[in-house]
Amino acid sequence: MLRRTFPAILFCVVSVSSLAAQNSSGSSPLVPGFDALTQSPGISNPLTQPILTPGALQLLELEGRFSQAVERGGGKAFSSWFADDAVLLNNGRPPILGRAAIAAQATWDPKTYQLTWIAQGAQMGPSNDMGFTWGHYESRSKDKNGEPIVMTGRYFTAWKKLPNGDWKVVLDASASEPPSAGECCALKP
Repeated sequence: MLRRTFPAILFCVVSVSSLAAQNSSGSSPLVPGFDALTQSPGISNPLTQPILTPGALQLLELEGRFSQAVERGGGKAFSSWFADDAVLLNNGRPPILGRAAIAAQATWDPKTYQLTWIAQGAQMGPSNDMGFTWGHYESRSKDKNGEPIVMTGRYFTAWKKLPNGDWKVVLDASASEPPSAGECCALKP
């Protein structure tokens, strides 16, 4: 039994060690999209979890690539990561069913609306063809008067491996964080 678990443990240790070494030298990280994870105080770092499996690492790498693509390409890039039968669940809105419907609503330009997120965990299913990631997101835009709007919250992304070997998002759900204490009832001047 030790022989089967040793390569997985070695893979995790090598991956985490390489990532830490690269981040400490200032160069780009081994796993795209995770430089913020290793430098964010107060955020759970999935790369240092002792039970992180190779499957979870694969999902975290996918999530990092997804996040980077959206940061560069906006809504068009966002919708390209979804499966044909995907579901999008946003806080306070009806479900959006299917990649075509998601693409029709995900039309934002990254110059006017920025959506970023950091994965905080992942779990691969036992068959290694489906899993999920979760973490924290932030969106930034401006209102009609040019005032900044920042929203934060939690997200959950379910991934599945297609017959051709590609991984696609089948469910993306998000929930806004509640307002800070006292913020909900304060009168605006």
